[in-house]
Amino acid sequence: MGVCSLLTRWLKCTFHSRNDLSDKGYHCQSHKFMLPRYLSGSIFMNDLNLWATAYRQILQNHANPTELKFWLDALNWDKLEPLESGRVHIYLTAPSIFYANFINQQFKSEIEAATSQILGKTCEVSIAVMEAKPADEVASAILSIRNSSVNQPVDNPLSPPSSTDFTPAMSIANAVSTAPGFVNRNQAKSNVIINDFLDSSLTFDNYIMGPSNQFAYASAFSTSEKPAVQYNPLFIYGPPGVGKTHLLHAIGNQIKKKNPHIRAYFVSAEKFVNEFIESIQHKNPGDFRAKYRENVDLLLIDDVQFIVGKDRSEEEFIHTFNTLHSLKKMIVLTSDKAPKDIDGLEDRIRTRFEMGLVADIRPPEIETRIAILKAKAEADDMYLPDDVATFLGTYVKDTVRNLHGALVKLQQFASLTGSEITLDLAKQVLQNSIPEEGQEYTVEIILNAVCKHFNLKLKDLKGTSRAKQFSLPRQIAMYLIRRYANLGFREVSQIFDKDHSTAVHAYQKIESEIEIDPELKRNVEAIREQL
Repeated sequence: MGVCSLLTRWLKCTFHSRNDLSDKGYHCQSHKFMLPRYLSGSIFMNDLNLWATAYRQILQNHANPTELKFWLDALNWDKLEPLESGRVHIYLTAPSIFYANFINQQFKSEIEAATSQILGKTCEVSIAVMEAKPADEVASAILSIRNSSVNQPVDNPLSPPSSTDFTPAMSIANAVSTAPGFVNRNQAKSNVIINDFLDSSLTFDNYIMGPSNQFAYASAFSTSEKPAVQYNPLFIYGPPGVGKTHLLHAIGNQIKKKNPHIRAYFVSAEKFVNEFIESIQHKNPGDFRAKYRENVDLLLIDDVQFIVGKDRSEEEFIHTFNTLHSLKKMIVLTSDKAPKDIDGLEDRIRTRFEMGLVADIRPPEIETRIAILKAKAEADDMYLPDDVATFLGTYVKDTVRNLHGALVKLQQFASLTGSEITLDLAKQVLQNSIPEEGQEYTVEIILNAVCKHFNLKLKDLKGTSRAKQFSLPRQIAMYLIRRYANLGFREVSQIFDKDHSTAVHAYQKIESEIEIDPELKRNVEAIREQL
């Protein structure tokens, strides 16, 4: 019921003359009615001030306020009802069932705790899906509140939203013609991009969400529901192999599912640069610009950090970004780093990356890793015992890509040999990449083992020399620490006093070359034996 129910409930309070109100509560002079008040210590407050206070308190006490603010901003105030038991029931609304379910599961207890502390009474919170309101009704309610002398402006997204936050229910066909970033079949140009390069198998339905990626998932899902409305661009960052590309495809697939005529285009930053170079070589940059600026409603760019340092490509990207953004076309970008951490990135590009919403994805925690393995096995019609899933999830810690790789390797071995997938078989097949159970791998142990194998001093291993006799052992050490000491890339880089990208590069280099370079493989396995 939102704002209108709140005003209706206030209006139902007993009317008094101005002379009778001084000792009975807050007085709204412009409308001459009583506002309900609640006692919090010695402070009386109305509904909106209650939520302003609760909102700030919840954010202050939360470990990740930026992420929580994203969820709280989606909520709207509905009503508050006292119960006969002495408790208070608070009703909130969310824009979709996805938001309602997730906030109920993840943050409901925090909201209840904050409101209970403020009111001094036990509060029960219900979160339902918001019903659309006629714009004129909402606007009238907002005007009434804004004219009230009692309700001062507060920076509180849980207070009644502006009329622009509500849109009448409409069919997809009608919405298409008016929604930012969308075109209908009559508006679509004849030279649209036929191949959008979207992978139809990568959707929100088969993306496993956990604490490490829930913010990025929610941001992506919200983008697919209202592209270019809430924020633009959406910038998703995280280490390689954690699911960023999956979310890009999921956004494109979800939007095209609702509007098949949307002109979406998925492209890697490397391909963007190569296409631009080819357009210069063939003296047709106009075709390149028309493709990306006139015939795209949804642009999905993967690994955007690739454009850094390529001056003309950066310039072209900026003009493309500006054109699409001004036309309210949705832009979604991914990178291995946050905009502020991308070395060499110009400020004018960084500010554009940060002008929308920035969301991160971290390596998955064990519960999410196990869920990913089970979902992958089910999709491949593969029987995966619980103890094997737990074993793999415990020791394959780096990326979703590595989890899938370990599972595929186990599946192929079992299929070729006709073996049943068991815990013993998993240990046998993956013995080179999974440590023995019970073995403790600390940073100190790994560093000492690498120094001993290569006959180096620790100061040389952690030094700055780029000579191969030092750089290769250093990269192997970074690889082993990342894999077996359960540390993130940033923590690994700090051990060697390097930047984040150095640790990522070292890990990827050793991981990719270990199977094709026999000498490297012998060195790594020899160090593992020492461990």
